[in-house]
Amino acid sequence: MVKIKVKINGETYIREVEENRTLLHFLREDLGLTGTKEGCGAGECGACTIIMNGKSVNSCLVLAPEADGAAIETIEGEAKQGKLSKLQQAFDKHHAVQCGFCTPGMIMTIKELLAKNPKPTEEEIRQGIEGNFCRCTGYQQIIEAVQDATGQRKEKGDLKYV
Repeated sequence: MVKIKVKINGETYIREVEENRTLLHFLREDLGLTGTKEGCGAGECGACTIIMNGKSVNSCLVLAPEADGAAIETIEGEAKQGKLSKLQQAFDKHHAVQCGFCTPGMIMTIKELLAKNPKPTEEEIRQGIEGNFCRCTGYQQIIEAVQDATGQRKEKGDLKYV
């Protein structure tokens, strides 16, 4: 067992964990932060994506002891005082959530993308989320949601035909 101290969604946690415990299982099982999902357990699907020290990471590939001293953001930290974030609201508006399994990881990946590039092009959005798999939406609604959240989406009624 090793003692770790992490700041998650602004709250500090000090816990003892096994040396081989993944950050994913620490978040879900030890802290009850179940928004982060386990899909493949091999860093291929992006369902477990969180932000650690400003960078999106697959929490299934990080050992909890490696997170000692880290600042971590999970999907639970997105809504503030019961109000969805702008990105979450855009996902809802554009039906970018179907089964919802990939959504927490997708949101966290996009959040990091937008921190680096507040107005990504459609191609940059596609490249930004290529490590996150969604089997339900076909991705177009997700791209539209990001464009809307960044003020880049024109609604059909806003288009001018010449």
